[in-house]
Amino acid sequence: MRNRTRRGWRRYINTINISAVVIALLTAAPIYWLFASSFKPSAELGSLPPTLLPREPSLEHYREAFGQYSFGTYMFNSVLIALTATAVVLLLALLAGYALARLPVRGKGPMLVGLLVISVFPTIAVVTPLYLLERSLGMLNSYQGLILPYIAFNLPFAVWIMRNYLKDLPFELEESARMDGASVTRTVFSIILPAARPGLFTAGIFTFTACFTEFLMAMTFNAEDRFRTVPVGIALFGAEFEVPYGTIFAASVVAILPVAILVLVFRRAVVSSMTAGAVKG
Repeated sequence: MRNRTRRGWRRYINTINISAVVIALLTAAPIYWLFASSFKPSAELGSLPPTLLPREPSLEHYREAFGQYSFGTYMFNSVLIALTATAVVLLLALLAGYALARLPVRGKGPMLVGLLVISVFPTIAVVTPLYLLERSLGMLNSYQGLILPYIAFNLPFAVWIMRNYLKDLPFELEESARMDGASVTRTVFSIILPAARPGLFTAGIFTFTACFTEFLMAMTFNAEDRFRTVPVGIALFGAEFEVPYGTIFAASVVAILPVAILVLVFRRAVVSSMTAGAVKG
C-alpha cells in the first residue's frame, strides 16, 4: 500500500481540517454569544443589528443574578449536591466495577444488561412515585432528597465505565499483591485505585455534569427557594411579564464554569480513559 503524504497547502486545507474548524465554530459561537451578551447593558441586548462586542461592558446582570435572585445560594446547592453524589457514585462504582471486571462473580451478563437498562431509563417515568415516596419519608425540600436519586440514576453508567476500564488492567498487579498477603479491599484501594484514576476522572466528570445540570427532579422535589439548584433557579428568573435575558446570560456563564474547569483540568485523563483498550499492544 502506497504511503501518501500531503504536501504544501494540502497539509492544512483539506476535508478533515475544514470539518474540524466548522464544528469548532458551531460549538463556540453560542458560547461566545452567551458570554458577550452577559456584559451588554439591557438596552443593547435588543438592539438591531446585534453587536458582536458590548459597546459599554457592564456587570449589572451579574449583580442582579447574585443580589436580586440569590444565585449564589443556587450555586452552593448545586455544587454541594453534585460533589456529594459524585463522591458516593465513584466509591461504589470502583468497588462494583472491580468485582464485575476482575472477580469470578456469577451472573455478570444479566447484571451488566440490567445496569445498561437502568442507565437509559427515562427519569420522567419514575418522578411521580419518587415524589410520593420522598413525601412520605419527609425528604422533600432537602439535600438528601436529590442526592439519593442522583446516586441511583448515575451509578449504573459509572459502573459501566469503571468495569470497561478495569478489565484491561494487567492481572499481574493483583497477583503481586496477593503474594504479599493483601486482602481484596487492600488490593483495590492500594493497587487498583492509583491505576484506575483516569477511569475515575471520566466517570466523575460525567456524573458531576449530570447531577449539576439535572432539572426535572430538582424542580419536582425541592420547591423551596433555599434548596433550589442552578437549572431550576435560572428557569424561574423574572416575573410573569418579564424575562431578564441579561441576568439569565450572566448566571449561565457562571454556571458553566465548574464543568469547564473540570474538563480542562482532567482532559488528558478523560481522553486516556476513553481510548483505553482501543489499541492492543
